[in-house]
Amino acid sequence: MGGAANIVGLTHCATRLRFQLKDASGIDQKAVEAIPVVLGGVAQTGDRYQVVIGGAVETVYNDIMALPALKKMHSGDSHSGDAADIKAAERAKGPRGKFAGLDTFFEILSDSFRPILGALLGASLFITFMALMATLGVIPAWNAPGVTLDPSWQFVNLMWQGVFVFLPLMVAYNASKRLGADPWVGFAIMAVVMLPGFTALGQTDGAETVFGGKASVVQIFGLPLTVTDYSSQVFPPLLMAVVLGLLTKYLKKIIPSSVQLIFVPFLSMLIMIPLTAFLIGPMGVYGGAALGNFLKSINDFSPFIFAVVIPLAYPFMVPLGLHWPLNAIMLLNIQSLGFDFIQGPMGAWNFACFGATAGVLFLSIREKDRQMKQTATGALAAGLLGGISEPSLYGIHLRFKRIYPRMLLGCLVGGVIIGLGGGVKTSAFVFTSLLTIPAFDNIPLYAGAVAAAFFTAMILVILSGYQTPEQKAEVAAQVAADEAAASEKAADSAHVAAPVAAAAMAGAGAGAGAGTATAVATVLATVGSPVAGIAIPLSDVPDPVFSKGIVGLGVGVDPTEDTVYAPGAGKVVVAQATGHAFGLLLDNGVELLIHVGIDTVNLAGKGFTVKVAAGDRVEAGTPLVTFDRKVIEEAGYSLVTPVLVTNPKKFGSVDQAAFGQVSVGSPLITVAAK
Repeated sequence: MGGAANIVGLTHCATRLRFQLKDASGIDQKAVEAIPVVLGGVAQTGDRYQVVIGGAVETVYNDIMALPALKKMHSGDSHSGDAADIKAAERAKGPRGKFAGLDTFFEILSDSFRPILGALLGASLFITFMALMATLGVIPAWNAPGVTLDPSWQFVNLMWQGVFVFLPLMVAYNASKRLGADPWVGFAIMAVVMLPGFTALGQTDGAETVFGGKASVVQIFGLPLTVTDYSSQVFPPLLMAVVLGLLTKYLKKIIPSSVQLIFVPFLSMLIMIPLTAFLIGPMGVYGGAALGNFLKSINDFSPFIFAVVIPLAYPFMVPLGLHWPLNAIMLLNIQSLGFDFIQGPMGAWNFACFGATAGVLFLSIREKDRQMKQTATGALAAGLLGGISEPSLYGIHLRFKRIYPRMLLGCLVGGVIIGLGGGVKTSAFVFTSLLTIPAFDNIPLYAGAVAAAFFTAMILVILSGYQTPEQKAEVAAQVAADEAAASEKAADSAHVAAPVAAAAMAGAGAGAGAGTATAVATVLATVGSPVAGIAIPLSDVPDPVFSKGIVGLGVGVDPTEDTVYAPGAGKVVVAQATGHAFGLLLDNGVELLIHVGIDTVNLAGKGFTVKVAAGDRVEAGTPLVTFDRKVIEEAGYSLVTPVLVTNPKKFGSVDQAAFGQVSVGSPLITVAAK
């Protein structure tokens, strides 16, 4: 990640580490994905980077945060991690694309649910257990109106209700914290409308029943107050947190810092409790109900169309985070309708996703691709047992585009079967996994549909493969290299018993004046300078991430001209839109990073004209970017350009080949064989 100084922030969701970095251009994707616990790495907008871990993400997160460098950064002892530095880094980034607002919206939505996913998953398994007991006839239909369970089963039923009844309080806490407000103030505001005393207001004399009997309106100081059940609601706490976040910022501007601790919480509650009870809460309830009713009307009009569209849309919604609003509507459906109709078709997508992963696992075993076998095994376990698709999606499917069409056919088959069967419903919010199949009302239909989705995607991936010819060749080469290394290790082991004889022979040779044998390194490649300038040692580059060799080994060049060229034939792997960094995979196997200037990412592309794009084929002398020296220098940034070999472990040594003045193409770095 470039060291602790490069990490602005780190959080995690159910499966992924979410890094906010100062500069993400130097990340070695292959090195990240070679780590045993890593299922995949995904670059995002700005300098965000996600590392897919799977079910062990919390353990990995805790291990990282326990590192001394991270502890120091977050304790405030390190200047690079203090609030002022973080704010400066954020300000320096500038606009993050035309979709930055949309990206932020879904990040807030995700962060509001992320910390409680474990509780939701645990509760969903309790619900599935209750449904299974009802299906087997052990207990009556536990969720049917008028059914009373004996005290023992009532207690089991309470194990999941605590999560969903108080879900608004959990969401209020998380969303308030994410939006910069005091999370306990947000919690307290939402708690008021969930008090038994608040609900009792709707039963007073003169209260008018509305919303189909699900709410009442009572006059409070001459104003109409809508009283309803806020259990399991998610839209009211989200809306409340947004307004609370804005109000908190405003109050902190006008209230002296010496008394903010007292008056910001007080005034926030004074304003937000009535506002939430009279306006925001009902808006959230009615707005959420309107969205749910809109989707229900589509499902009522044609369960077949709905069951086909949902699984086909999910593969594109999940990578963008657009599935979070649907999750909220599922919860609302269960609270208002008593059942949900979205999760069944969603299960067709999930199992098609898991089936594609199973196909990849089969092929990786057959092709002896050890790394992919490990990735697919972890992703498949997370999917089938936890109903979590992200490890499969980010660790495999989005990296190998051939998978998507096969997976979509699996989604289609599963959706068609559910649609032809009239759809399926569930009375609980569950993660669609093998363990939660009993939670659906028509178990044979749902089980048959998800099985068809799973095996369709799996078989298609097995028959057609998931890699391009180039990717297959790369894997085959890696497998061959691994086998050769294993053979070499075995051969070395076989000669362990020989040193005494070898020493005797060497002694005899020395006595005969045989001289000294010397191993001579073989130069595999010479990398030319990508820009004319003055070559300096890497240790003199004015950035510790580069100068300490954290990103890679190589040389710094202080440019005297304004164009950077490809130093050899190969492929452009990374071409930052800001023009400050390029990653090349040269035909000789050298992976090269050219970072134009230090901290020039903060210019957001100003002064740079990019000539190539990721995926382009380049030859020696192909222009990569031109830059305006005056713009960079006036902004106060160094022009020193690190030229780094980012896969040095593949070679015996990486050495500087020139010092002082260099021209474009003149030898700059030599790479020797092991």
